[in-house]
Amino acid sequence: MSFAVETAARTAQAVIVAIDGPSGTGKSSTSKAVAAQLGLSYLDTGAQYRAITWWMVNNGIDITDPGAIAAVAGKPDIISGTDPSAPTISVDGTDVAGPIRTQEVTSKVSAVSAVPEVRARITELQRSIAAAAENGIVVEGRDIGTTVLPDADLKVFLTASAEARAARRNGELKGKEAADLAATKAALIKRDAADSSRKTSPLAKADDAIEVDTSDLTLQQVIECVVTLIEEKRAAK
Repeated sequence: MSFAVETAARTAQAVIVAIDGPSGTGKSSTSKAVAAQLGLSYLDTGAQYRAITWWMVNNGIDITDPGAIAAVAGKPDIISGTDPSAPTISVDGTDVAGPIRTQEVTSKVSAVSAVPEVRARITELQRSIAAAAENGIVVEGRDIGTTVLPDADLKVFLTASAEARAARRNGELKGKEAADLAATKAALIKRDAADSSRKTSPLAKADDAIEVDTSDLTLQQVIECVVTLIEEKRAAK
C-alpha cells in the first residue's frame, strides 16, 4: 500500500463524533461502547465539569458566587484519559473518578458549569483533546455539537422521556445515594432547566444533529444505531 493511500485511509477512519443530550439518555454507555467498537478515543466532558466542581467544593469555594468560581477556574490541573474501555480522570494528580459522582457534586455542577470562565477553560481543554486524537474520537456532553466541536463529522442528540431517564439514573445510584423515582425525576428536570437556560453554551440540539429518542430502545439498539451512522460518515468521507 502506498503512503498516500495509507494516509487517505487513516484520514477516512478518523471521525470526530459529538454526542449530546440531557442526563439519563444513555450518552456515556453508548459513547464508550461505540468508541471501543470502532477503535476511537472517548471523552466524557461532563466528568470534566464534575471534576472542576469537586475541586471547588474541596477547596471551600463559594458555589453561589460566580465571581469566586471565575477567579480560580484556571487553577486545577484536570487530566482525562481517553481509552473507552478504561476512561480516567484526575485533578492535580488525584484520581477523582469516584468522588465526582457523589450527590454533592451532582447538585452543584450546574452552578459551576454555568460560569463563562469555567466553560472557556474546559472547552479549550476539550478541543485540544479532540485535536490530538489521531484515530478520531467520540465526545459526549451537552454543548459539543453546538459550541465545543461545531465542525464535528457527525452530531447525535440523544433524548428520552423524563420517566425513562429517572429509572435509568436510579439504577446507577447505589445504597443511600439511590433516591426514590419521583425525586430523581424532579432532580433531572431541574438540571435540564438549568443547563438549557444558562447564557453560556446551553444544552441544545445542533441544527445538523441527528436526534435519537432512546426511551423505548435497549442500550444495544442505541449503540447499533450510532455505529451505523458513523460507518455511513466514514464511507462518505
